Amino acid sequence: MNLEELKIKLSSILDEDEIKYNEPMKNHTSFKVGGPCDILVIPKTKEKLILTLKEVYAANVPYFIMGKGSNLIVKDGGFRGVILKLTGLDYILIRDNKVIAGGGASLSNTAREALTNSLKGMEFASGIPGTVGGAVAMNAGAYGGEIKDIIEWAECIDQNLKLVKLSKEELDLSYRHSKVHDDNLVVVEACFNLEKGNYDEIKAYMEDLNRRRIDKQPLNYPSAGSTFKRPPGYFAGKLIEDSGLKGYRCGGAMVSEKHAGFVINYDNATARDVLDVIKHVQKTVYEKFGVTLETEVKIIGEE
Repeated sequence: MNLEELKIKLSSILDEDEIKYNEPMKNHTSFKVGGPCDILVIPKTKEKLILTLKEVYAANVPYFIMGKGSNLIVKDGGFRGVILKLTGLDYILIRDNKVIAGGGASLSNTAREALTNSLKGMEFASGIPGTVGGAVAMNAGAYGGEIKDIIEWAECIDQNLKLVKLSKEELDLSYRHSKVHDDNLVVVEACFNLEKGNYDEIKAYMEDLNRRRIDKQPLNYPSAGSTFKRPPGYFAGKLIEDSGLKGYRCGGAMVSEKHAGFVINYDNATARDVLDVIKHVQKTVYEKFGVTLETEVKIIGEE
């Protein structure tokens, strides 16, 4: 099956607002870079997502699963194939001390909903910009908290297009890793087990964490947050700063002068500008310290 046939198949499954063609991915990533995707699908239900995946598998075309695009660089040539954006699965339910959220729900909105219901334990997530599904897949964390501390289960689509519910233990969560990555699963829903707390205390703690973010991170420029994983025994930002790379620029991309762990879109950068900065940082840090920096951000697409 070719892409044109796939478009016809998908148009019979999806509403008009759930499918876009030749869509510029810079409109869907927090870095604000990226060329066009052949087909972008934003299904609103698990059932439509499964049906879409079934057609994509049958067509044997490349595909990629994304959330809000807060941890993603799409190259300037764009993506040949289908990108499935899960932000259509956007709902948050409260059941006593549990928060159940769709895989496409904003993680920060989910944390704020927990606050609204005086539930504590999710404060660390209030400033993380991605989706619940992405957060589970990479065991997102900040300020001493991680998804593995609060998750009870996640419902996923497996490679056989079956819905499976995995417990915290089965998810095998560790630093920026999970079974979701290993087995190519798609997170469609997650349940977080929190504790009843004091609304004012939870709110004060969230506000303190967000003040720290604003003070230390370059939130006024497009980026994907921390660009590199933390290497064992080191901090990526300190290695980059000690390499004299704060303010290093390629085109419109730059190592932030506020926090060296962030590469930012300083001035209408292309994806090539961002990737050139990343490569230079990796090369320089390795030459100076013998440490290999791995990107935390995902990189897809064609030059």
